[in-house]
Amino acid sequence: MLKYLHLNHVGLAPDVQVEWADRLNLIAGDNGLGKSFLLDLAWWALTRTWAGAVALPTGTKKATITYGVQGKTSRVTEVQSVFHRPDASWTLPAARPVMPGIVVYIRIDGGFSVWDPARNYWRTDPNRPAAYHFKADEVWNGLEVNGQRVCEGLERDWVNWQEGRKPQFTALAKVLEVMSPLQEPLRAGPPQRVFIGEGRDRPTLLAGNQTVPVALASAGVRRILALVYFLVWAWHEHAVAAKLLGKKPEDRFVILFDEPETHLHPRWQRTVLPSLFKAVDELRGQASTLPQVLVATHSPLVAASVEPIFEESQDDLVHLSLHNGAVAIEQGGWAVQGDVTNWLVSETFGLEQARSKEAEEAIEAAEAFMRGEGHLPKGLGTKAAIHARLQKLLPAGDVFWPRWIVNTQLNTQTAARKRAQSTEAPKATRSKKKPKAKP
Repeated sequence: MLKYLHLNHVGLAPDVQVEWADRLNLIAGDNGLGKSFLLDLAWWALTRTWAGAVALPTGTKKATITYGVQGKTSRVTEVQSVFHRPDASWTLPAARPVMPGIVVYIRIDGGFSVWDPARNYWRTDPNRPAAYHFKADEVWNGLEVNGQRVCEGLERDWVNWQEGRKPQFTALAKVLEVMSPLQEPLRAGPPQRVFIGEGRDRPTLLAGNQTVPVALASAGVRRILALVYFLVWAWHEHAVAAKLLGKKPEDRFVILFDEPETHLHPRWQRTVLPSLFKAVDELRGQASTLPQVLVATHSPLVAASVEPIFEESQDDLVHLSLHNGAVAIEQGGWAVQGDVTNWLVSETFGLEQARSKEAEEAIEAAEAFMRGEGHLPKGLGTKAAIHARLQKLLPAGDVFWPRWIVNTQLNTQTAARKRAQSTEAPKATRSKKKPKAKP
């Protein structure tokens, strides 16, 4: 597993260090601050390959990446890499690297990468691939590496496993069940011909009494299907390769997951991460090691979903924010928020109100009006204007209404009393009769 990552003059900020928790690392922050960049660097540190573009230094100063990886033992091996400008590469020691276990990267573009210690680890074979990188369509249609077909792809493998009653299909069905939302279980249907003129059957899903070809499923369902298939494929191929090498399969897993909420309905967003842990355990059986998971997310529902399983001794929230023009990383600030609204207005997501921008502006203007502030937004300079805007934007049962109505009514009543007092005093003076003069 990855223990820490120290960047010097590389992306993010001039000097950044992240201490990775042993199990779950939830990475949050605004767009453009480097969440995906951290995942790319974590992948490189664990596998010594790049899943995308090579990280480049910022400026002309010496750029270094220092990281610590822990293998089967408790010992952490530190590696420092220096950027070599002539060929735009990162130097690495020639010594045998630490084996981190199986590493899977679920990328935001629909692609996947896997590093397999049985197939990609330190070997003298010149044709040994450094890792397996799948573009989105290759997950479905198969992958060739160095002219060799290494994967048949989701649709062909699914049908072959199902019709051959292979253990891979049993694993696929179980993981599919685990990854399904409670109200919408995903179940494999019978393979069937889908397109005219095509000489093969395709996999289907059961939706009530209907069968739906997975090729025609929604984007959210397809992403989950790809995730399920890739986990099963990576685990099965590792077990096969380990057996050919005469070695015991690894049970250590590191998973990097970029925006798991992509394409998913809220019901699915709040189950995807807890289900992922269950899916890994389903594949490994009774494993003695925790999977390490690094997740970059923009979803408050994803954050809320891990509250029941979050343990500060083995999990962490990694929050990226911008301070004085530089990216800062805050850790150890996990706090249970209770619901999605509280997550939205927490420091992690930073909204003032969990509402539309216009409703937030109206409420902020109302707050300023109740405090007696003189500077109010354009078009919201009076109580009547604010009230009209609130009526347009807030539902009748909104929690803000009682405070606004009570406060403004009290102010109105107070003003009325003051006006009444100021007019009653002169009347009382005029009603007094002058005393008659004594004879």
